Amino acid sequence: MSRTFLYARVSTADQTTANQLAEVLAAGFAVEPKRIVQENISGSVPASERPGFARLLDRLEADDVLIVTKLDRLGRNAMDVRATVERLAEMGVRVHCLALGGMDLTSAAGKMTMGVLGAVAEFERDLLIERTHAGLARARAEGKVMGRPRALDDQKRDAVLARLAGGASIAAVARDFGISRPTVSRIRDAAQQVAA
Repeated sequence: MSRTFLYARVSTADQTTANQLAEVLAAGFAVEPKRIVQENISGSVPASERPGFARLLDRLEADDVLIVTKLDRLGRNAMDVRATVERLAEMGVRVHCLALGGMDLTSAAGKMTMGVLGAVAEFERDLLIERTHAGLARARAEGKVMGRPRALDDQKRDAVLARLAGGASIAAVARDFGISRPTVSRIRDAAQQVAA
């Protein structure tokens, strides 16, 4: 006999899952309180790494039904949502999303919907990457310096190299100039590459 579970998630402490619980009840699902998993954690955390969802996975069995009000309750990343739904389908668990008309995401129509949503998410990600690259290219063309500011100006870099050439240790130079040892090593390595 199938059991019905509800996974209700909010991102911040000042939010509540009350609306999600009300939506499920209004949709006609009767979920026993012991089968309601409520969690307060960011959707950017993969579902498998959320403590509440991990405990839920341990409780779910074949023929169970998992209800979520929206896909973003499972995660913000389309790849994570898809992997989670596929994992549940492999377990024999049906996943119903109320925002998609109560569609079973593990059914043929649900898989198609997940495919379309995944394609749209990938398209959006590719557009974001294109916009980022275009913005960086424009900034470079305008002469803007990218990345972190240099730890030392040219004069101090020359002084660091002179100290190293004089036999000072990396640790001593780092301490004297107030910079990290890796920074001193990078200055030394860059100078050696230029000289080669």
